[in-house]
This record gives sequence, C-alpha cells and structure tokens, in this order.
Amino acid sequence: MFDLIMFDLDGTLVDTAGEIGDTVNDVLRALRLPQASDELVRTWVGQGSRELLIRACAHAAGLSQADVRASNTMESVIEMYGRFHEKRCGTRSHVYPHVVDTLTELSARGVATALVTNREARFAEAVLRAHGLHHFFNPIICGDSLPVKKPDAATVEHCLRLHGVPKERALLIGDSGVDVATGRNAGVACWAVPYGYNSGLPIEDANPERVIVDISAVLAATRPADAVTRSYNSAASA
Repeated sequence: MFDLIMFDLDGTLVDTAGEIGDTVNDVLRALRLPQASDELVRTWVGQGSRELLIRACAHAAGLSQADVRASNTMESVIEMYGRFHEKRCGTRSHVYPHVVDTLTELSARGVATALVTNREARFAEAVLRAHGLHHFFNPIICGDSLPVKKPDAATVEHCLRLHGVPKERALLIGDSGVDVATGRNAGVACWAVPYGYNSGLPIEDANPERVIVDISAVLAATRPADAVTRSYNSAASA
C-alpha cells in the first residue's frame, strides 16, 4: 500500500503535445524554418523547454543538436517560446481518461499526491489550472522549482521529506524513461503508462516496475476510503 503518489504531468495526466507543437511551430515560423508535425513534437517532449527547442531547431535547420546547443541565439529562442506558449497553455490539451476520478478518490482515501514535472512552473501551473487539477497536488515540483530536475533524485526526495513518507511507501507514475530513471535514482517504485511520449520509444524499453493501462490502477495499491475511516475510528477509540 502506498501513502504518497507522485505524478508526471505531460503525457501522464494531460496530453499537451498539441499545444506544445503549436508553440514550437510559432517559434519555427518566426525563425522562418519548416514546421514540425504533432507526432514529431511528441518525440521531443519530456526534458524541459530548452531541450525541446534544441531538438526542434536542429531538425528544422538540418543541424546537429550539439551545434544548436552551443549557439548564442538559444536564449532569445527560449524567450520567444515563453511568450508564445503563455498564450497556448490549455488551448489544445486534454486530460487523459480516469485522471480526475482517480485523483478525487485518492484524496478521499487520504493518500498524498504530488506533481513532479520538468515543465517550467508558469506553464505547468497554467495547464493544471486550465483543467481544474491544481488543487490535487502538494507539492508541485517543476523544472525550475529546484536547482535540479528529473531524473535527479532530489525532485522526489523533496516530496518524501514534505510528507514524511519512507521510500517504500511512495510511488512515481510517469510515461518516460526520464521518470523511470528518476524513480530508480530516488529508490522509489515507478509505474508507467503506455500512451505518453517517451521520445517515441516503447515505455517497456525503460524497464519500469509496472506498465499500467491508465492511472486508475493505483487505486488497487492504496487503502479504500472505508478502511481509512475504520483505521481512524479504531485509533480514536483506543
């Protein structure tokens, strides 16, 4: 039984590839570079906006990612992306099936839920608020919340300390090899959904502890609400 469930955002709770793709194409259009398909953008999502843009610009310009990464123009490209994406957040994304019901039930059971994403806070919180998910998570760890981001173990360890939950009682749910590596580095179990991005590769290749059809599978690994109530009443009567 798990007492803390930590979730990735993009590709796990919300399909955001459409509006991320729209923003990437806003940038490429401004740079007078060829547009990218939604399918291609999906393979670039997962390591934050900078890496996303490096991959997009390298592909569109026919350059190596190393050359683009070393370019002195990346800061201006990232700033441009930010301006465009603030207008795109929540416009062409949707919550995956069973997400709201599962998060609602976890809350009723008293299970702590946190968000651990590599997305910058201003974008992640805009997506969460657009879809009414913001209130489910404490804390919300974003790509710029700490000096490091996933797959660094510190992102998960922060959540463990906040809730006072030992590693063996915590679970990370994600959709990519980055999430699996994060769980492994932090010593917590990681389950993965198969419908996310993961750079276009099968999630099985990352060797998560379990591949689940959707996040409702976590309910079988937490105490039912009536069990929580019985445990509380027993403690109170004692």
